[in-house]
Amino acid sequence: MSFFDEGDEPTRATARPARPRRPSSGARARPRRPGGGGPRGGGTDQQAVRIRQAVALGVGLLILILIVLGVRSCSNARTDNALKSYNRNASTIIKSSDQDVMAPFFRLMSNGAREAQDLQVQVNQLRQAADDDASRAEGFDVPGDMSDAQHDLLMTLNFRRQGLARIAGAIPQAQGRGQASEQGTRTIAANMQLFLASDIVYNQRVAPLIKDALDQNGVSGQTVATTKSLPSLEWLSPAVVCDRIGGQGCGGTGTAGTGGVAPGLHGHGIVSVAVGSTTLQPGQVVNRVPAASPTFRVTIANQGDNDERNVPITVTLRGGAKPITVRRNAAQTTSKQNATVDVPLGQTPPTGQAVAVEVVVGKVPGEKNTDNNRQSYTVLFTQ
Repeated sequence: MSFFDEGDEPTRATARPARPRRPSSGARARPRRPGGGGPRGGGTDQQAVRIRQAVALGVGLLILILIVLGVRSCSNARTDNALKSYNRNASTIIKSSDQDVMAPFFRLMSNGAREAQDLQVQVNQLRQAADDDASRAEGFDVPGDMSDAQHDLLMTLNFRRQGLARIAGAIPQAQGRGQASEQGTRTIAANMQLFLASDIVYNQRVAPLIKDALDQNGVSGQTVATTKSLPSLEWLSPAVVCDRIGGQGCGGTGTAGTGGVAPGLHGHGIVSVAVGSTTLQPGQVVNRVPAASPTFRVTIANQGDNDERNVPITVTLRGGAKPITVRRNAAQTTSKQNATVDVPLGQTPPTGQAVAVEVVVGKVPGEKNTDNNRQSYTVLFTQ
């Protein structure tokens, strides 16, 4: 080979082995584990999944428990509120019956002699109020635990409205005379027992049942109302009823109320009438007496041969703006003896002018002579 031929060949350089590339700063190559395709093995991944599933299950169970407790709490709260609401409603209705119906009724009956013509109308108005109370009670929202109490509450209110209706119907008859008056008085007294029954049913049944329902449900701090519509057991007596409403001739004659007339004489006469320490003089004599709460003390004599019951005594004032009439009964008079009855006027009489006062002792069955049953007085009431 010539010198020139060798110079035409290209120069060959010996190849150097490539250096491994250095990792960038802050990053280190993680060694690969044999048998694994990633940074962690399959077993570790499954364990992590199980942990996440357990946590999720625990959270779900906790949420479920909270939901159940919340629902139960809401249900208990609704039950408690319903029981409290019923107790409030029952207490309100029975207090309304006591204060707005029964108390005014007995005030009217106590002054029945003075109310006279308007008594039946006013009692009927109260009977309408009692009807309204019963109707309101029928519309109560009643929890299941209060169903027995509700049944007896309605019974209580129905007793009262029935009693008022029957008494109102008997008032005209009781205010009449003779045997009809006596029968009407008995009807009124008999129906007073409905008010007593209403008190017993409410106090012995309704109130305890309400309290039991509240206690069983853990409801505390509640006041359960009681009731007393009948102010006194004396109202069960026909004699007391007759006295209060001013019945005429509703007394018996010693025949135990059989309606017959015992043989012999019957009747009374007026002995005296006094106001305070002043004994009134009959006729045109002007009797001066204090006007403050005058009470007429009427003394009568039983001039017959028989004891008498429920003898009506009436005091009437005339000369003011309108007549004032009051009545009371002598529960019993004894043959040939005197009896004294206090007749309170119940209001302030007209003052500064003379008024006529008439006192009448009612005719009893079998009485024939009534000449001395009436006496008139002239009275000047002073301040």
